[in-house]
Amino acid sequence: MLVPGMVYSHEHIPIDLSEVKHNEDCHLDSQDLVINEFKDLYAKGVRNVIDMTNRGMGRDIPYAQKVAEESGINIVQSTGFYQDAFLPIEVFRLSVNQLAEGMINDIEVGIKGTNVKAGVIGEIATTQGKWTVGEGKVFDAAVIASKETGCPISTHTSIGTLGHEQVHYFQRNHANLSKIVIGHVDLSAKSDYVIDMLKTGINVEFDTIGKNNYLADAIRVQMLKDIETAGYTDQVVMSMDITRKSHLKENGGNGYAYLLDNFVPQLKNGGVSEEFINKMLIDNPQRIYGDFNA
Repeated sequence: MLVPGMVYSHEHIPIDLSEVKHNEDCHLDSQDLVINEFKDLYAKGVRNVIDMTNRGMGRDIPYAQKVAEESGINIVQSTGFYQDAFLPIEVFRLSVNQLAEGMINDIEVGIKGTNVKAGVIGEIATTQGKWTVGEGKVFDAAVIASKETGCPISTHTSIGTLGHEQVHYFQRNHANLSKIVIGHVDLSAKSDYVIDMLKTGINVEFDTIGKNNYLADAIRVQMLKDIETAGYTDQVVMSMDITRKSHLKENGGNGYAYLLDNFVPQLKNGGVSEEFINKMLIDNPQRIYGDFNA
């Protein structure tokens, strides 16, 4: 599902959370601006972007494919469902097995009648500090679909909460931890909290880079330095989780290239090795997502 080169492991090309959030900024539909930014990413060596926009989040395959075609970047699509507040009615009406069948169809046949197959089940989510019944059904269906197809799973933790609970869930259900990524763990702001997850063999994602209103990047740098010192460099991936019009550079935001232009120099200045940086951007996501073929 991946081509050789750098990977942004958790992004959104189109996304629409505006109805629930009552904020039009949360409808990322600036296609031309995204194409221009992706062309810049391509020039910097990025070859893959994993689009975590799934069912109920404004997933739009033709839209994303146009971005891919015009920028040259390989875009990997996702299947599954997001957080409770955004779950479509089918999650509540269908059984766990039926939900799993829908995910498997996206992975093996194609999404919404297209020949574009999902390469990840994600971002499946828990709410901040709680795990709802609907979210539980999604996780159960995701594990079934992953075991059936070998497709990796990527999760959303809200402000870093319930990360350990997600790990324990996957352990109890005998999921393949080497193919699971726990998302947004940087927002926990606690190195030990993340390292304890890594000890199980699961992967984690530092994917809110540049969102200094949530957490200063300097803390992310120190956390990654601590992880490298602890010896878990093979289980971390990186991204920015761009979700709003205002996140784009033309609109005054950091833009997708901030990770490479700004954060990577911060990592180097903070003592994080180039080897670890390359693992997070190339080797680790290629291992998790690259050898999966539905």
